[in-house]
Amino acid sequence: MYDLSYKEEIEALKDEPDFETRGDELYLYHEDDEARLEWAFYRPSGSHPEQVSDKNVMVSIMAFNHSRLGAYERFTRLHPDVIANDRLRVKVRNRSRMLFRAMVDNDFTELVQVLQYAPVFIDMACDQVINGRIWNEHYADLGAATSFLGMAEAHLDDKLVDGVKRRLQPVKKFSYDEAKAYLETLSKQAQNLHPLLKAHYTEAYETWVEKTQLHPLQRIALQKQIAALKE
Repeated sequence: MYDLSYKEEIEALKDEPDFETRGDELYLYHEDDEARLEWAFYRPSGSHPEQVSDKNVMVSIMAFNHSRLGAYERFTRLHPDVIANDRLRVKVRNRSRMLFRAMVDNDFTELVQVLQYAPVFIDMACDQVINGRIWNEHYADLGAATSFLGMAEAHLDDKLVDGVKRRLQPVKKFSYDEAKAYLETLSKQAQNLHPLLKAHYTEAYETWVEKTQLHPLQRIALQKQIAALKE
């Protein structure tokens, strides 16, 4: 068996009931880079976390692309040379784009963590904010959105700002109680929110108040909180 190539060896093991366990024993820490590279590709449940952290750049790239780890752990395990070298980053571009698409479609928390670790991916993040579809009903965490806008300061234009706004909690369908509660949340965080977020919600709430039938006292209470949000 061991006169075969590593690919042939691995394929010969496929029908064994303990294929993955046996493969890990044989190839996970194999001294030959080629053996570890092949196993990162063939491992049935996705590459092992240790393979993403492999000392060999090409093994790390292969494992990154075949991993099922969450985005942050995957990027932090990726070989540092890949993050530092644009020619190597091309080899993880497609998988990275998918990961950023998912992070943008979530609440921005993991997105910010990844960008703090690897700021070089800010262009890809901005592209997904602008062009990525919204698949999930997750709204951006306000603190994370503030951090992202700060990181993307040099990239801010109308398209990027609109992309962020599309991922914020909308207020137009709120009941009075829902509007009041969320405005209180915004007001408490006002000092820490990015000016673009405060401006967005100020405008959204002013529109909501204008279009909603309210008791005068309710209107006054909301207008006071809106004024506080502006400060």
